[in-house]
Amino acid sequence: MAQPLKDLYTHEYVSKLAHAIHLVYPKFQHAAFVQAVFNPEWKHKELKARSRHITHCLHQFLPLHYSKQLDILKKVAPQFSGFLALFFPDFVEVYGLNEPDLSIDALAFFTQYSSSEFAVRPFLVGYEKRMLKQHAKWAKDSNHHVRRLASEGMRPRLPWAMALPVFKKDPTPLIPILEQLKQDPSEYVRKSVANCLNDISKDHPDLVIALVNKWKGTSPETDWIVKHASRGLLKQGHTQALAAFNLNHKAKARIEQFKLSHKQITLGQSLNFGFTLINDEKKQTPLRVEYKVYFIKANGKQSGKIFQIGTYNLKAGEQLFIQRKHTFVNLTTRKHYAGRHLIAIVVNGKELVEAECLLNIAN
Repeated sequence: MAQPLKDLYTHEYVSKLAHAIHLVYPKFQHAAFVQAVFNPEWKHKELKARSRHITHCLHQFLPLHYSKQLDILKKVAPQFSGFLALFFPDFVEVYGLNEPDLSIDALAFFTQYSSSEFAVRPFLVGYEKRMLKQHAKWAKDSNHHVRRLASEGMRPRLPWAMALPVFKKDPTPLIPILEQLKQDPSEYVRKSVANCLNDISKDHPDLVIALVNKWKGTSPETDWIVKHASRGLLKQGHTQALAAFNLNHKAKARIEQFKLSHKQITLGQSLNFGFTLINDEKKQTPLRVEYKVYFIKANGKQSGKIFQIGTYNLKAGEQLFIQRKHTFVNLTTRKHYAGRHLIAIVVNGKELVEAECLLNIAN
């Protein structure tokens, strides 16, 4: 099993941070800082709480004006990268909200080594008009990390992040910024654009579908964006989203010989299944095929989740045998519970067949 991210904040990592700051600011009490980080409550903190705790400790051991603190942290930040280094932009979020001139520049700097996608959000709430202009400027930046921040930071439903209810209600101010990025040369940026649109689609599907139809065919890269942005709507079987990709929800198709490898399995095991897909249309027809697992929740009720299989262009009357495997294992995002799980096959948004499998949880 992979090591939890929170455990990557090791004594060695924090000591390296302390040493780097000490070299820049000799008055920094690096040994006391490390001790303060690993206080008695440390072991009980989760990932983001540990990052925030480091932020507080940095502030405690850098008893200087905010501008001086930023000068020191900017000199140190290039030595650290990735998710673990989120305490750099987090420092701006916690201590710089009343210093927007300094903080906005710092967010753009720190995002090049970690990511300011979480830290920028209080600024969007507190300085909405100014930040929308700033995001538009960031969208033209030469650094792809900064361009990504222009999109990722304003996602209405960014996971683990502070909510942006104003953009959930009305996302139209975000669209011109996404327009600037729709042909960005960086896949990293384009993926963020798609994720932002997918967020918007949860509250404003018609707006996203209109953009999909407008952007489609612009370039292969933009075609990927609109397809990825529509994934939530496609999984829902949204008829207009399906139509945008030439998928007819009324297409005549059948599933025959749907068989599960087991009627019951134990957590940790895999369930194999197969079926024959038949196109009953009188012409070649694209068929989007998915399977849906109705998982048992803690309250005993079922909750469905869609998994994509593929899209197939079948000729009139053509048949295709498809096999897949689903492994029932606990994830950070899903815990399994014993009971009868339903497996359904979905074609162009419609459930055509289903079968039951009993999941046992070993003691």
